[in-house]
Parts: sequence; C-alpha cells; structure tokens
Amino acid sequence: MMQDAPNENDRADATDMSLLLVDDDKPFLTRLARAMEGRGYAVRTADSVAAGLAAVEEAAPAFAVIDLRLGDGNGLDVIARLKERRPDARGVVLTGYGNIATAVSAVKLGAFDFLAKPADADEIHAALAAQRDARPQPPENPMSADRVRWEHIQRVYELCSRNVSETARRLGMHRRTLQRILAKRAPR
Repeated sequence: MMQDAPNENDRADATDMSLLLVDDDKPFLTRLARAMEGRGYAVRTADSVAAGLAAVEEAAPAFAVIDLRLGDGNGLDVIARLKERRPDARGVVLTGYGNIATAVSAVKLGAFDFLAKPADADEIHAALAAQRDARPQPPENPMSADRVRWEHIQRVYELCSRNVSETARRLGMHRRTLQRILAKRAPR
C-alpha cells in the first residue's frame, strides 16, 4: 500500500522524530547522534552552517540541535531557515558562549531552547520533548535594559582583551563614552 506524500498542513505530525544535529565538534556530534538514536530519533548530522542549511532544504526535520558558533558562520542562520521551512520544528541552540543577548536572538529566530555546553543527551532530549506550550515563566525580577546593555558591553570588552579603543570601535561608540560606562558600577 502506497502512502501519500506529507501535506504541508500536516506538518505537526507527533510521530515525526526526525532530528538534525549541527556541530563542528565531530567527536561530540558522533556521540550525541548515537545517544539520540537510542532515544528514538531519526538522526542526520551536519558539521557546518552550509551543510546544515542544505540538510534543512533537503528535508526540514521536526527537531534540530544546532551549535551557535560553527567554523563557517552562525548556527542561528540554520535555525532561522528551519523555522521558515517548517514553522512547527523545535530547535535547540547549544553554545559554550552563552549570554542573554544571544539567547534572546535565538528565541526570536525560532529556537525553542538555549542550552550551554557541555549539555548531555538527557538535557537535550528533555528540551526537545518539552511540551510546546511549556515555555518557562518570565522571571519575577527580570534584569533591566540598562543591566543587559552593561553586561553586553562587559562581554565585548573582555573579548577584546580589555582594549577600550577596540571595544568602542566594535560597539560603535565613542571611546570616552565607553570609558565612562566602564568606570560606573553595574546597574541593577
């Protein structure tokens, strides 16, 4: 008996366990692929943004676990394309460089969750299996916009080896303005 091709409107198939893993750490990618296959996923892997985008174009998976920083670009490009091709897909972003601004960007582009490395297969499976409407509740005392800005500036400053001129250039601000911000205490 021949089955019909999947209809665009039937994408939210609860039995679809297709999973795309995108990470340039090949030993980690291999271990995670085996672990996720053991949990019932039909796994495909990619080790670059280009390969991840090609895999999404070939057959958009129901689930994806994508490293944020890859050798040829940003994993958020793969998340964005996946959400265009398959809006019901559940993507999880993994990164060793977690920060609030990146997590917000990942969620806005369609990631369901954002996990810091090293995340194990159980954590990843739990994030993928979480109910679609089970988004975390907003915090009681969220950080102020000034605090988020201050943390971003501090992160860039550290990444620039505490070089004020380079940090100011990358942030697009005047060096003296940056020096005044850095001299102040962190906002609440």
